Amino acid sequence: MLDAVRNAFRLPDLRRKLLTTLGILVAYRLAAHIPLPGVNRDVLDQIFNSTDQNVLLSLLNFFSGGALSQFSVMAMGVYPYITASIIMQLLQPIVPQLEALTKEGDQGRQVLNRYTHYLTIPLAILQAIGQSTLLSRPFGGGTQAVLTNWGFSGEALLPTLTIIISMTAGTMLAMWMGEMLTEQGIGNGVSLIIFAGIVASVPNQVRLLYQQGITQLLIFSVITVFTVALIVWVQEGQRRIPVQYGKRVRTMRGNRLVMMGGQSTYVPMRVNTAGMIPLIFAQSLLILPNTMASYFILREDWLGRVANFFYTALSPQAFLYWLAYFLLTVAFTYFYTDVMFRQQNLPETLQKQGGFIPGIRPGQRTEAFLNNILSKITLVGALFLGLVAILPYLAGVIFGGGGVDSFNTLIISSTGLLIVVGVVLDTMKQIEAQLMMRNYEGFIR
Repeated sequence: MLDAVRNAFRLPDLRRKLLTTLGILVAYRLAAHIPLPGVNRDVLDQIFNSTDQNVLLSLLNFFSGGALSQFSVMAMGVYPYITASIIMQLLQPIVPQLEALTKEGDQGRQVLNRYTHYLTIPLAILQAIGQSTLLSRPFGGGTQAVLTNWGFSGEALLPTLTIIISMTAGTMLAMWMGEMLTEQGIGNGVSLIIFAGIVASVPNQVRLLYQQGITQLLIFSVITVFTVALIVWVQEGQRRIPVQYGKRVRTMRGNRLVMMGGQSTYVPMRVNTAGMIPLIFAQSLLILPNTMASYFILREDWLGRVANFFYTALSPQAFLYWLAYFLLTVAFTYFYTDVMFRQQNLPETLQKQGGFIPGIRPGQRTEAFLNNILSKITLVGALFLGLVAILPYLAGVIFGGGGVDSFNTLIISSTGLLIVVGVVLDTMKQIEAQLMMRNYEGFIR
């Protein structure tokens, strides 16, 4: 493995990609420590350094990579952008104009990306208002709040607008960094941004577990090792569909026909084709309504009662939240896998190249056969992702005495680890492919 690392840095173009990736991630982490004005640091430290944290805030802080605990310009991370991407993907089958853009190649994708960028801005503003409103209220029975000068009237208007604009700008900057990583670096940029945030929050999670006792830390370690092994096993699991290419006449050599082709190969269909994307999608959708409801819960009219219902029902402390998380993860796994499979257009590609599955007629029969196989193996992947999603809740119930107050420090053992392992495997495979193209031995061989 060390030889593969040395070989990677010997290649100028690959070295440039690796250094670009590292540089952008370092810049993102530095930006995550730029604080916003008007924040009561003592109350903020008290909230996030306590072992009895607010579950929603700790969840938002975890996926922002600790930026929310600093209340920095990166406090929302790339989640408004992810939510906008989800909405655009859900609208594509419904809106004919958007569906037509998906069939126009790179130009259509650029237009869709531009629409996603436009949608990210209002979503970021809404999430900034929701998170800030949440932090403008006293926590834990105290009398002080993190934001003491928050409101849309009087002297508080200018500081409020400053915070909203700064947080929205931070999200747009993080989105731009993610896209630069995808274009100029190695791996998926948005996934790497989330990966950097999760890894940066690990020391604080370990510290909180240690404060709860050495037993909690040992349980955390065991669950972490077991989860990593299970994730790698499922992530690499695949079913190989045999494909036969018929012999074709290519040219004449004298009086002889030369037959080309006729080789046998296979199409790998992964158990977890969607990777960690369904978890990110489901998490983003669950955070959005809770965040929006947070700045209506102080109202005393019917809107306040509705907001309180959603805020309580979709709180990570409620069973309904985890049930919805499980169901959304399963649904998004099927949805995203189907989207990726349709984009590959595998049956038509095989038919054009003269390939066929033995015993299956090319065309619609092949498409039906592959869809049937895909639905079966996706069920295993979807249930696996669903169980990974609710593992913190299960750990809290089993090891927390039947409650859910202790699961917030165990999130890294499930959702976070799936994202981390998925990003690491994907990045290593991309570096592996770059090395193999140049006849170097890679990481995996």
